[in-house]
Amino acid sequence: MTPVLLLAAEKESAQVTDWAGRIGWLVGLALFVALVYWLMREGWKWRGTLQGDLPELPTAPENTGPVKLSMSGRYHGSTTAGQWLDRIVAHGLGTRSRVELTLTGAGLDVVRPGATDFFVPAAALREARLDKGIAGKVLTEGGLLVVTWEHGERLIDSGFRSDRAAEHHAWADAINSMINKTETEGAR
Repeated sequence: MTPVLLLAAEKESAQVTDWAGRIGWLVGLALFVALVYWLMREGWKWRGTLQGDLPELPTAPENTGPVKLSMSGRYHGSTTAGQWLDRIVAHGLGTRSRVELTLTGAGLDVVRPGATDFFVPAAALREARLDKGIAGKVLTEGGLLVVTWEHGERLIDSGFRSDRAAEHHAWADAINSMINKTETEGAR
């Protein structure tokens, strides 16, 4: 046989001789990952504690009037208005979820399966705009409907994405015209 064939025939995997060292590394890595996860969880809880001054979220009244618009999509979170990275986690506002939005004369009803529902009264609505990002979610330009509303003494931006993105313009226009109408009526 040729020397190359002899070398190929004799090749075997090297014996693993230091099992304790390898297992030690794996256990150390698992503990490190668990520590990082625990620290992230504690940071989330601490952020909620810092935002404890935020009042309870309002719920929808019995009679909200006729439906102006409705949409289904995703709720991507809420932030302090104008600060798109300052996520609000108190009262479940930081939890991403599916969403069913309903706009009526009384306000904006936000129904989130598996998360806390809330209602934004018409008097608390401040602005609606199309944007590209909010707290950890960046989309194409105009891919996110951002509704600014007042809760307690804080202005909040909440980000929604419809299953049909073409609806965003109609929603922004309807909410802004509703705000302008409320301001005009209040000035009389």
